[in-house]
Amino acid sequence: MNATVQPENPGASAPPTELERGDFARGRDADARAGRLVVVTYNIRYAVGSHLIGGSLLRRVGLGWPGRRPRLVAGNLQMAARLLNGGAAGMPPADVVALQEADRATLRAGRRHVARELAEALRMNYVRAHVPTPGDVEPLGRKWWLDFEEPLRRGEEGDTGVALLSRLPLSDATRVELPWDKCPWRPRLAVAASVPFGGGRLHVFNAHIDTHADVEGQLRQHRAVLALAERPGGSEPAVLVGDFNTMTDEARRAARELLESHGFVTPLPTNTPTWRSGPLRRHFDWVFTRGARVTRWGVARVRGVSDHWPVWVELEPER
Repeated sequence: MNATVQPENPGASAPPTELERGDFARGRDADARAGRLVVVTYNIRYAVGSHLIGGSLLRRVGLGWPGRRPRLVAGNLQMAARLLNGGAAGMPPADVVALQEADRATLRAGRRHVARELAEALRMNYVRAHVPTPGDVEPLGRKWWLDFEEPLRRGEEGDTGVALLSRLPLSDATRVELPWDKCPWRPRLAVAASVPFGGGRLHVFNAHIDTHADVEGQLRQHRAVLALAERPGGSEPAVLVGDFNTMTDEARRAARELLESHGFVTPLPTNTPTWRSGPLRRHFDWVFTRGARVTRWGVARVRGVSDHWPVWVELEPER
């Protein structure tokens, strides 16, 4: 059953929208590896490529080549599918993939549907929650590093969102509205679902935390996800993943302390690079688990699809 969870103080949150679903895993032996799962989190940056700053500078001087965007994004999605099938960087084939910045029909994504096309290429099921693109207000001023990002255009038909892809059946899909107050143009959200795991279920929570927010604002968003994780069934294994936009040491420390205080642990040492732009490296992407044992983990440091690197963990039930 699809559901929407609102924060206690939704503020100016985007109105709830229906979850989008697709099934490309039909006919597969989807439960064959339910006792051991590989979960990946990937800010795919609408599959436009890894050159955040360089791409921005080219667009500013009129060298964006929008006509080649559909073909570029399609090629990058094929590259991502090969990677997620265990094609590079020591990463095993993914069973569950959490995507952030999974655009649908935007100009910047070449009008492609990132989550759906990737799910089809991987023969996975998917569920996606999106943020409607505003048509009546201009975007507010942004922090300087976001000026390199290619913005959505006011009123365009496409949208951005978060998605879960899975070789296994997805159940109890839920859209989670996250509280925000800094950027009306890009309110944040999470999506959650359950998959078969070790004779029971694994609850997967995929969040895209607001980079505009201060540390306390980011923690409010994490608490909205934790509130759902603590509901009935909260004793079952769970994994919290996503782009947490931990820009500073303070943000990384605070997020880690909050999630660990709720019984979640991560195999990633703080300041593990998961994002790059030129010589810059940052730890934005995380995986936290509770009630499941991490047997292996890694960061697939590949270039071409996004400025973020996929982070993966292999999980098995606690004995």
